[in-house]
Amino acid sequence: MKDFAGKIAVITGGGTGMGRELARQLVAEGCNVAMCDVSAAAMAETKRLCEVEKLPQGLRITTHIADVSIEDQLLRFRDELAEQQATDKIHLLFNNAGIGGGGSLFTNTREQWEKTFNICWGGVYLGVRTFLPLLLKADEGHIVNTSSVNGFWASVGPGVSHTAYSAAKFAVKGFTEALINDLRLNAPHIKCSVVMPGHIGTSIVSNSRKIQSGSESERLSETEIAVTRQRLNGMGIDTAPMSDEDIQTIAADRARTFREEAPMTAAAAATPPRRARAANAGARLRRRVLPELCGGGRLATGLALNSKFAACVTGRIDRLCLFRNAADMRRRPLLRSSKFNVPVKDSLTSFLSSGAGLRIVRTVEYCACDPTLNCL
Repeated sequence: MKDFAGKIAVITGGGTGMGRELARQLVAEGCNVAMCDVSAAAMAETKRLCEVEKLPQGLRITTHIADVSIEDQLLRFRDELAEQQATDKIHLLFNNAGIGGGGSLFTNTREQWEKTFNICWGGVYLGVRTFLPLLLKADEGHIVNTSSVNGFWASVGPGVSHTAYSAAKFAVKGFTEALINDLRLNAPHIKCSVVMPGHIGTSIVSNSRKIQSGSESERLSETEIAVTRQRLNGMGIDTAPMSDEDIQTIAADRARTFREEAPMTAAAAATPPRRARAANAGARLRRRVLPELCGGGRLATGLALNSKFAACVTGRIDRLCLFRNAADMRRRPLLRSSKFNVPVKDSLTSFLSSGAGLRIVRTVEYCACDPTLNCL
């Protein structure tokens, strides 16, 4: 897909975070946008931000209330889209909606666990099922499914249970990789990509708590305070001397720091790639959530490791390139030094665990891997 002007895009979870920024940037490219979310107020703000600059004549932005884990609501969204956008086809589908929470089979309820799993995985599956007929009617289309770095690495640390979210994001990754071939065989004009962000500055922490609790209050309930104490104790923090108000403060600060002190903003994460000049392969290493849509549906992801190295994985997670930094992308990658003795076909998880002291400290980056590089 060479440009977005005149296309029609569907974005789930368009009220905040990466969904909001995707909407803003697609509208700036002249793309019609239909978004859904569970919050009408959040979508209204997204629409207002999209309209800050005068929209081109005829460009349409529509908002629709829908919980992506409930098929009937997605079907209603689809029907409203067809009427309000005056179309029987779409070109882009961003299955972006997601929440956290419900991490433990022991300390969380089954309802909380399944709420997270059904939104993060079921929303992607049902999104594809619902909108595939409209994509099939377009001359070209692209599906972008949001997984997570937790689809590579099922942990946020040994002191925190993270089963629902990680299981869902692994499912999204595997589903999308298999879907690439399914589309190639049955609908070759539709491509798909999986996006695996790391820590992006969004309101997912506070939004997830509100969705899980069914309350719009910024304050924790008594049950949530007890659960937070248990989580903090599991992380080695003694909460016995802390008052309930102290727990409230810690929770509010965690949501704030996740949003405001992330290594990448939602706006930067949603920035689409700019085509790099052939003379500057290093410029291809750019952080973004909107992947290279003209890449024929190839899976392309990367991770920044520490502050000195970047890894690039392409294809079916079977080609690994390791660079000191973007400026070194023209040189031979550091693939088999004594510290990083990693077989090319190792999984990313094995790669991460093989390097002493390596940990993910920045967000996922995408790169269009230069064919002139020695990627083995």
